[in-house]
Amino acid sequence: MRIRLLGTGTPTPSLKRMCSGYVVELGADTIVFDHGFGAHHRLLELGISPTQVTHFFCSHLHYDHMGDFPRLLLTRWDQGAGKIPELKVYGPPPIRQVTRALFEQGGAFWPDLVARTENLCSVQIYWARGGVGERKKPVPEVTELAPNDVVRAGSWQVTTTGVSHFGPQLVSYGFRLDSPEGSFVYSGDSGPCASMERLAQDCDVLVHMCQYLSGSELGPEFAQSCMGHRELARLAQKANVRTVVVTHVTEQIDQPGVRERLVREMAQIYQGNIVFGEDLMEVPVKGPQAAKLM
Repeated sequence: MRIRLLGTGTPTPSLKRMCSGYVVELGADTIVFDHGFGAHHRLLELGISPTQVTHFFCSHLHYDHMGDFPRLLLTRWDQGAGKIPELKVYGPPPIRQVTRALFEQGGAFWPDLVARTENLCSVQIYWARGGVGERKKPVPEVTELAPNDVVRAGSWQVTTTGVSHFGPQLVSYGFRLDSPEGSFVYSGDSGPCASMERLAQDCDVLVHMCQYLSGSELGPEFAQSCMGHRELARLAQKANVRTVVVTHVTEQIDQPGVRERLVREMAQIYQGNIVFGEDLMEVPVKGPQAAKLM
């Protein structure tokens, strides 16, 4: 089981931190959790081909969490040349409607798909890549999840929970992946809520939004939908998490000295491992180990 961070940023444009995205490699499966703008570029930087991705879980439909979803699906389909299964897509409603609006007749990418499947130039490229016969359009397998739904595949399963973020306008989920190799929990975006505490109980790695320094929230609604650093530390401590990863990092906390202050203050509350997330970082499932001093 290999956990890597694709994008640890926010909607704020940044060359250092792409929008939200995470990838877990487990046996023959490559599972992507969220795919905001720039996350696909990071996937390529890690040497992971889009054709290797088997499952996509979307936590909610903010653009910084699904902006690169069309790129993932289209590139995977194009390069796969009809030789790989359709992408399995999971998320909150209305992800099925959004997917249709992107890829089905009348959708944003429909003219592109018509050209790539009907123009002989594109069909010849498809054949050159190993495709056989007629070129078919992508038909992703989209499943809309409800809270407490469980997705099972091989030796792993993903459990869904509702979280506190931008309701009622958006449905937002957190996910927990359990396997014999370990457990990975991803908050999506969430403020403090009991459901995330239950979901994260005794997990190996919790990747959680940390939007701001506690005490600087913009208002009560902001504090309900986004997580401060002390609140995150309390959640991790109550849930007995082995390692917590700070992500969805804003420019407020991404400053020299402030990062260290955040970790120090969290460590006064939470006794486990604290990782300040960075794009392309690998998070060890069983906790950090010091390298040999040379």
